[in-house]
This record gives sequence, C-alpha cells and structure tokens, in this order.
Amino acid sequence: MEIEIATIGGYEEVGRQMTAVRAGDDVVIFDMGLNLSQVLIHDNVETERMHSLDLIDMGAIPDDRVMSDLEGDVKAIVPTHGHLDHIGAISKLAHRYNAPVVATPFTIELVKQQIEGEQKFGVENDLVKMDAGETMSIGDSGKVELEFVNVTHSIIDAINPVLHTPEGAVVYGLDKRMDHTPVIGDPIDMERFREIGREGNGVLCYIEDCTNANKKGRTPSENVAREHLRDVLYSIEDYDGGIVATTFSSHISRVTSLVEFAKDIGRQPVLLGRSMEKYSGTAERLDFVDFPDDLGMFGHRKSVDRTFKRIMNEGKENYLPIVTGHQGEPRAMLTRMARGETPYELDDGDKVVFSARVIPEPTNEGQRYQAEKLLGMQGARVYDDIHVSGHLNQEGHYEMLDALQPQHIIPAHQDMSGYSSYVNLCESEGYQLGRDLHVTRNGNLIQLVD
Repeated sequence: MEIEIATIGGYEEVGRQMTAVRAGDDVVIFDMGLNLSQVLIHDNVETERMHSLDLIDMGAIPDDRVMSDLEGDVKAIVPTHGHLDHIGAISKLAHRYNAPVVATPFTIELVKQQIEGEQKFGVENDLVKMDAGETMSIGDSGKVELEFVNVTHSIIDAINPVLHTPEGAVVYGLDKRMDHTPVIGDPIDMERFREIGREGNGVLCYIEDCTNANKKGRTPSENVAREHLRDVLYSIEDYDGGIVATTFSSHISRVTSLVEFAKDIGRQPVLLGRSMEKYSGTAERLDFVDFPDDLGMFGHRKSVDRTFKRIMNEGKENYLPIVTGHQGEPRAMLTRMARGETPYELDDGDKVVFSARVIPEPTNEGQRYQAEKLLGMQGARVYDDIHVSGHLNQEGHYEMLDALQPQHIIPAHQDMSGYSSYVNLCESEGYQLGRDLHVTRNGNLIQLVD
C-alpha cells in the first residue's frame, strides 16, 4: 500500500498546523490550524469576513492547494486538541472536503463553536466524537484504522492520533508533554505507545512537535506549576489590595487551581474575558470540571465592566479576577486594565500574577513587554513565569523515540532554525538527515512507501 504524507502547514512556523496522510486511496487530515501571529499583525482586518484564498495569501491559514496532488479521497479531518493553531482553520477550510471532523468531546465542542461563530463558508461537515483509547475504521478496504492515544498537554482532552496501515503505523505526535500526575484527566498513555512500537510492522513514521527540543531534562508535571502557583498566592495572602491573575484561557487545569487557591486565601474568584468564559464554561458543561456554584464567568464587555465596578465598590481585597491577556493581546482584559480602560483601578503595590510564559514569537514578545510596562507605570508588581510547558523537553523526546522506534521521522511545529536541536537529537539515535529523518517545508509531499 502506498503511503504518502503532505506537510501542509506548521512546518515553517509554530501555528497553522495541517498534515495529510494518504494510505492507498484513503486520506486523513490531521489538524487545520490558524497562524495567530499573522492574525495579530493584521489586527485591523476582520479575518472572519475574508475569502479563504486571501487568508492563505496572508499566511493566516494553511495553503491546502497541495491536496490536489494527493491521489485519494479525504475520509476524516482529525484535530488533536482545541488550541486555535490546530482547529482555527476548520471553519474556513473543512467545507472543501466531504469528510467528518473526528475529535475528542471537548475538542469537538470547541470546533462546533468555531463553525457556529463563522457562517461565511457554510461548513456542514459531520462532527464525530471519539474518546482516547477508541478506534475507527477508515475507508472501505478494512486495512486502515484510526486510533486515539491519550496524551497530556496544556489543554484537556488532547490526543495523539495514530493511523494504522499494513505498512506500519503513522503516529502524529503534536502537542504533548509526559505528565504522569496531571491535575485533570488521565496520565499520558506511554504503555500504549510502547505497544504500538512493537505491534505488526511497528511505526512507519513519527511526526513530532519539536518546540522544546533545545531544552535539557524533562518537562515538569502540571502539579509542579500548581504548587508554584499555590506558594505564590499563599505568600501574598495578607496583602489588602488588588491581586489579579492571568493564564491561558484554554488551560482548564491552571484555571481550576487559580479558582481553588483564590478561595484558600479568602478571595472570591471571577473569570473575565470572552475566551475565559468560552473554555471554562464549555469544560463545566461537559463535566470535565466542577467549579463552585458562586463562580462568575463574564465574557461580554458590558458584563465585565459591571463586574469590575462591583469589585471596586465591595473592595478589591475581596476578589481575585482571573482575566485574559497573558500575552499582552491588545483587546484582552489585562491590557485594557493596564491602559486604564476599565473601572478596575490598579494601585501602587497591586499584584499581577502571570501563570503563563510568553510564546516565543516577536509579536507576542512585543505585546507582552508593552503590557508589563503599562502595568508597571500604574505601580503594579508582576509575578512572572508561574508555568510549565505543554511540550516535551529533550528527555521526553528520547523516551518517545525509544518507545516507538519509528522507521522515519518528520519534525514539525517549528521554523527551520527551530529544527536543529531535534535533528541533532535524532542523529544521536542513529537517524540520518535525508535518509529516514525528513526536514521539510509547507506544501511538500513525502513518499514513504511506493
């Protein structure tokens, strides 16, 4: 059976992920993501009103025109998790393919919200839920099967999909860390990865996110970030002014910890910002979390400002606002607070807790720098980098290679300069660039089996 891989997006940048795998006549697409940086650069452009070809030319969504060179029919679109760099282009591209979107329940719900929020392209693909540990037959041959393997990441309900073919398995390894003690959900299923490495013809190809391949050691568990966050908040428990926290809205485990520790230090938590309300509200509706009954979630600007007025009237010392804006996004809550555009007034000595790292990209770094400067001008004290990454460090990469023993490797989720550490790591394990280690670009086809 012929096996061919199209590296469509996310092979020259972090963002707009999209990969297609052809097994015989059957094609499965993994991820359809947005390049958030390109959207931020064009902040004055209403991307939801733009034609998909214009969005492609702008670099905001994957250029999927290479799909016309794949001889086969798309049978499934499979996003790995609910981050926008993996699902953000589904509402703009999925209508081109007569195939269902297959994902875990939390991811499917986020995809559904994306589609409902943008009707321009009339996306009507079926949405199919599949849990980690389950499998699905692909095509009519009975020889190709899709499996979801549970992984841990900075969002709940994440998986690595595996396409089982007669020639061996294709493992799509974006995005994960090895967390054996997660705050929410099950640990990464390393036992299943090891089994896949030993079954049948083993692993034909491993497509891997190499974001942290330059970092030594292993990525800490989310529990490490949780304890760091607990220590920071307990240390400022006696402060009688304002404390504000910010983190990734999609990081439900972190939000849950913030809510819990706010209660511990005698403050009422409240979630503020559209994306904060969206992700946490969805997680609660699907029973992934059980927030306190009195937890407020407000996304609409008027509702947020009314809440800020209430906090100011009742006393900042009684509340912990958990807000959007950890990357300094211009329209996010924390940036508005830093600019003095909300009823919440920051005073000298007020604490701002960033339970997030800056995404290492110039646009984000510039915006975050500006936001911190504005906060400092109002006298706020910044507590930074209370976080652990959602991606594998070097030892995690070695462990995955040892478990899977792949015949071929394709690095992803970086630009060319970002691949060097992962290439060195693979070469130390006996792989050779151009032979079984394939550094590629967006829009390329890689024939693994003729």
